[in-house]
This record gives sequence, structure tokens and C-alpha cells, in this order.
Amino acid sequence: MLRGVLLVTAAAAMWTALPVPRAMAQQDFSAVEIQTVPVSDGIYALIGAGGNVGLAVGEDGALLVDTQYAPLSGKIRAAVAKLTDLDVSFVVNTHWHGDHTGGNQNFSDIGAVILAHDNVRNRLSREVFLPLFDSRTPAAPESARPGLTYADETTLHWNGETVRVMHMPNAHTDGDSIVHFVTANVIHAGDILWTSGYPRIDSDQGGGSLGGMLAAIDRIRSLANGETRLIPGHGPLPEQGVAFLDEYQSMLTTIGERVEGLIMQGSSEDEVVAAKPTQDYDARWGNGYMNAARFVRVVFRSLNR
Repeated sequence: MLRGVLLVTAAAAMWTALPVPRAMAQQDFSAVEIQTVPVSDGIYALIGAGGNVGLAVGEDGALLVDTQYAPLSGKIRAAVAKLTDLDVSFVVNTHWHGDHTGGNQNFSDIGAVILAHDNVRNRLSREVFLPLFDSRTPAAPESARPGLTYADETTLHWNGETVRVMHMPNAHTDGDSIVHFVTANVIHAGDILWTSGYPRIDSDQGGGSLGGMLAAIDRIRSLANGETRLIPGHGPLPEQGVAFLDEYQSMLTTIGERVEGLIMQGSSEDEVVAAKPTQDYDARWGNGYMNAARFVRVVFRSLNR
């Protein structure tokens, strides 16, 4: 029943930082190290601070999926330089949040073309207030906004690879893309997938929804097989991608059904939080960025809309 209801319902001084929420602007990135994780031939995950970065290298140059925070751009370029003599010439943003787009301007300044869904450019073009975090993110400079945008799906032919970039409507945000490296059988799912804990769903101002998340997982599941490697937006890469998708989807569906049931009984947001509908999942999922109470509020607000 839930599915039907939901689907209708400095590192160096040369680097210029994008405006970010107050807490992030005060964060010290000097100790952050970029971990390079091989995923497939010519494809890597770069793990540092913020969203996981995808990297594809070859004779056409380096392609990044997301750019983390601006102060890390130098470290990301150094990690890329260990794998190829060619610089970053293409960036795909999975969505607009600053831990995925913060380095956009820096890579644009060295000539990289930035691609994202239409709504990413729209979001980066104006100030955004995030009620859940009580923070404001100013509009990004023009050079930090995607210069190429698409509506539903687009395809890149890069380094001999077919790269499908597909919009996942109203999932984590209203501008989510997944990036499917078809030949390599790798999918970068952005913040639709979190292995490190409960996911953030930006339904307050970002246009995200639990229903959209579940629909996006279905779409990813339809593209995946037993050999598919998944790069999540946050957390380590799962060893068995399809098995993780099944576990993750089951968790979200069950919690959504429980919260929906409490809403139908007339429970308020605080009462739903107090009922602890995630309690049996908290040991596995509740120790990350989104604690259990905050995640329940996110689910409540998504369904209550």
C-alpha cells in the first residue's frame, strides 16, 4: 500500500570556496585524506569528506562524478594525477548539495565542463534555506553552476565507455541523477544510496520524498545484476550491490509503512518520533549522519506532504 500511496502522492589559496552553510564553512579540512578505491577498469571511488566522488580515467581525460567541498579540490586533483597525466575535463553532479558541488567552481576554473539535471542549476542559482539544519546556502557563482543541463536522460561517450546519466525524480532531492557506466557495470547513485546510516531525504526545501527514493531504488535495481558495483553517496562501497539494494529498500519500505500507519492514526510528528518506529533498525542504520529521531522526522514530513 505504501508504494502506491507514495508514488502518487585552501587546500591552497588558489582554490575559491563556494558559499556553504555556516557549520561547513567553519569545518577544518586540512587533515582530510582522499582514499582511492578501485571499482572497475579505469573507474574509481574517491572517498574524503562529503559525498563519495566517482572517477573515470582514460584517453579522453578524467571525468568526475561530484566534487565534494571546495577546500578538497587540490587533494582530489592530486589523487587524479596519480592515475592519469590528463586533468579533469568533465564533471557530473548527482544533485546540488554543497558536499557534492562545493568544488565545482575550482574545476570549472581549470576548464572542466559541468553537467547536471536542470533542477541542480536552478537550485544553485538562488539562496536555499534548510529548516532541518537551520542554515542558509547562498546562490553559487555562475561558474560553479552546471553549464550543461538535461531534463530526463542523457548519454556521454567517454574513454570508450557509455555513460548514461538519468534523472531520478523527487528522490533525495528534485534534481537527482544516477550515473551508469554501462560497459563497466558500475552505478554511482549519489545520495539515493547511503551505506553509512539512514539516508537524508531533503523534502523540506529540496523536493525529495520517500516515494521518490523507493522508485529510484527500483530503477537502479532494474539496471543492476549480481556483478554490478554500486558507489553510494555516503559510506563504503557495498561488496554485493544487489543484496544491499534489497536490504536498503526493505528497511525504507518498512519504516515508511510504520510511520504512515501512525500518521493515519492521527499521531503528531513528535508522537511518531516518540513511538520509535525505527527501533529494530537503529543498531544497523542509526549511527550515521542521520540519527533515528531526525530520520523519523524526515520520513514523517515526506509522507505528511
